Amino acid sequence: MTTTEGGTVLIVDDDRDVVRTYRRYLEGTYTVREAYDGDEALEELDEDVDVVLLDRLMPGVSGGEVLDRIRDRDLSVRVAMVTAVDPDFDILDMGFDDYITKPTGYDELRETIEALLDLNRHAEHVREYHSLLAKREALRDGKAAYELERSDAYADLEARIEALERTLESESQSYTDDARFVATLRAIDDSVPMGGGHDGGG
Repeated sequence: MTTTEGGTVLIVDDDRDVVRTYRRYLEGTYTVREAYDGDEALEELDEDVDVVLLDRLMPGVSGGEVLDRIRDRDLSVRVAMVTAVDPDFDILDMGFDDYITKPTGYDELRETIEALLDLNRHAEHVREYHSLLAKREALRDGKAAYELERSDAYADLEARIEALERTLESESQSYTDDARFVATLRAIDDSVPMGGGHDGGG
């Protein structure tokens, strides 16, 4: 385990080459823990872990099951689901904070972790907003435009985002002197394409 002052990241993946690669990306900046299946992940998880990079498809206890158990423990930890599988509408019911499609490079991985660490400093509404935008972006990347247009679940997602934006806009009036709060909202919103879905299917 590599120890630093930049926060603690738990890498969970059954592919040891992937774990080694991510560790090289992160060591020297973060405390890095490793787990190679769902059971090990749950053993490694405690209140010191800030971010989990969680492989969705693993033998035994799946990433989705690990995510459910993390949320059941009510730990203040941010979770990025990392997967080679194109997203489907089932991700709308999952409690992750961000969604990364493999392969992921050095810059994307570190930027994702920094964004998630920053979310820990903010209110629940900001974290929820980040999660919803991540789901919308994943679906836009993985689904054809006509699939999104026909999906009631996707329409509900858009409605939730719009409602939360109104809530955050209202809350931001109370934080006009909090540059970090305002900058975070803008950064989250600007990080996600606001256009329609892609033409390619998933």
